[in-house]
Amino acid sequence: MDLKAVSTKIADGSKSVAVTITNTLDGLAPVCAPLALRWDTEADRRAKLRTPENLKALMDAQRAYNSARSTAATASAQRRAARKGSKNPFGTARKAARTADRAAAQARTEARAKLKEARRSYPATLRARAIQAHAVHAVPGAGASVLMSTPQDWTLWPVSVSAGLIVANVAALALGRRKLTVVVDDGASLEERQLMERLDPAYWVQHAPDRGLGGTVTGVPQLGGAGITCPVRLDGQWDVAKLAAAESHIRNLLGCRTALRLRVTAGERGGWAVLTLGTRTAVDGASLLWTPDRQGIGLDTGTGEVVTLPHGRKVIAGTSGAGKSVLLRTILAPYALDPLSAVIYLDAKGEESGLWRHCAREAIDPEDISEVVAEVVAEMLARRDLMREQQIATWRATEARPRLVVLVDEGADLMAMDSKKVPILPGLEQIARQGRSRLVDLLWCTQKPTVGEGIPSQIIGNMSVRVVLQTAGQTETQQIMGKGWQNHMLPGPGLAYVRGTGRDMEQSPVAVWDASDDRLVTSLPARTPWRREEAPAGTAGGSAPAPLRLVKDGDYELAPPQVEPAAAVPTQPSTNRERVAAAIEAGARTVADVALVTGINKGTVSKAVKVLVEAGEVQRAEDGTLSVATQAGEVSA
Repeated sequence: MDLKAVSTKIADGSKSVAVTITNTLDGLAPVCAPLALRWDTEADRRAKLRTPENLKALMDAQRAYNSARSTAATASAQRRAARKGSKNPFGTARKAARTADRAAAQARTEARAKLKEARRSYPATLRARAIQAHAVHAVPGAGASVLMSTPQDWTLWPVSVSAGLIVANVAALALGRRKLTVVVDDGASLEERQLMERLDPAYWVQHAPDRGLGGTVTGVPQLGGAGITCPVRLDGQWDVAKLAAAESHIRNLLGCRTALRLRVTAGERGGWAVLTLGTRTAVDGASLLWTPDRQGIGLDTGTGEVVTLPHGRKVIAGTSGAGKSVLLRTILAPYALDPLSAVIYLDAKGEESGLWRHCAREAIDPEDISEVVAEVVAEMLARRDLMREQQIATWRATEARPRLVVLVDEGADLMAMDSKKVPILPGLEQIARQGRSRLVDLLWCTQKPTVGEGIPSQIIGNMSVRVVLQTAGQTETQQIMGKGWQNHMLPGPGLAYVRGTGRDMEQSPVAVWDASDDRLVTSLPARTPWRREEAPAGTAGGSAPAPLRLVKDGDYELAPPQVEPAAAVPTQPSTNRERVAAAIEAGARTVADVALVTGINKGTVSKAVKVLVEAGEVQRAEDGTLSVATQAGEVSA
């Protein structure tokens, strides 16, 4: 090995040792900071009192006390002499001496009190007091040790102990006053530099009591990809929950802006917490533009990793302008590109779904939405029967019968559409309860989770995954995410928290992919929207969906086929008009019922009903109920 390599190795070793020593000293500094603060505070108080005026008052009080002591000693001697000179205790001489002695003693007491007050006003320096304290310990102890041992066994341990204590105190003060060697890169912002300075233990312990944070001491703050992290030691009655509740006091002490994300979490050991200030994210400078090859819904701002969502039921929420529509695009697009999946868009607002009509089934009017929901329920029930026949517990998606992703956008508006005449919610609740194993996923989206009854309990209770952007307030956050979540504190649109995928309350926000350009949706490949078809025998591949009937608990069930004698089976109607008339005659009372039974488009059913009403074959009541018209010439038997 050449000399240069040896020198380099020695230099590296020395540097490593220096770094280790520095880190050790930095770790001890927060422990000693309170001692140094108390020492410096007391020393500063004493220094401010040591003024020339107070010194003059102390000297005057000392002279007055010395004079009072001399006078009291003289009076006491005179009293003793008078007592010896006269046996009569009531004699004039003894009485006068006794009175003078009492007056002199009282004057001495008053002078002593004034001297003590003067000494408090002009105290000794803290260093002098420390030397006196150690001397009081060391000198008598050393003398006793000498007297109690022979010259050969003399041990001056009191002196050595006192010297050790002096060294320990000096070292503790030096460590407590130590300025931490916080490494701040050149790219640190002015805000980050100011926060790092205020997180220094020397600054923190000095100002924390004024902000109600006395008993907490910061450690070494570090600047990383997610911002600033700093350990905080908790003394006395402090714990992590109490420190988290004091967030406003921390913000006031640090002087940080209200929108800055601040989080308090448990430390690696008891008695410690970790304070995180989100001045940075791991996605700063990264492109968030969504493209079809992007995975997941976005990037974790703390780690920069892609965040993906599992298949299944989901709640997507966020206040107006938080980016909910953009988030929905990143969730739906992979399903629109998957041949084994189909998107069904129930758009109560009637806006966003227009971008998806070339690749998804859409419904915007109450009757259309009710019809599509009934169609999905019928498909779900048919899959159940096929699963029982095939003895499988989970449906296997095929291109003919794919995974169905039913999106409800906006949930509050859709709830307002629901009625006895146009039922929507019962079918959606059934999908939420029973659709998982049949690959029928319900996505409930809303920006108003607290309007009216909020999200129906039968739906929110079955939603395993919840993706929530910025909410309007804590009430909205708690309605969806539960207690403790801080979605209402997210600084702006495009950031979300995810619950139900293993990400806990302490997660960093997810930066959602930017799919705000409408062309990203309209440019998706066109595909035939999903529609349910059923074979005459009740299996897949026929013409019209099977009718439903409402059973207990608000669930729909496939209506069993009516079995009639062969002679009573009428000829199958061939035209739409005949099929509509036959359905009304069989008991269908609304256009939706007729459309459900016949499988004919609702618009076509409405036209056929209009023709039948004009022809006098069907009657329409004021409430819209349909019935077969009574013939004018018909007479009862």
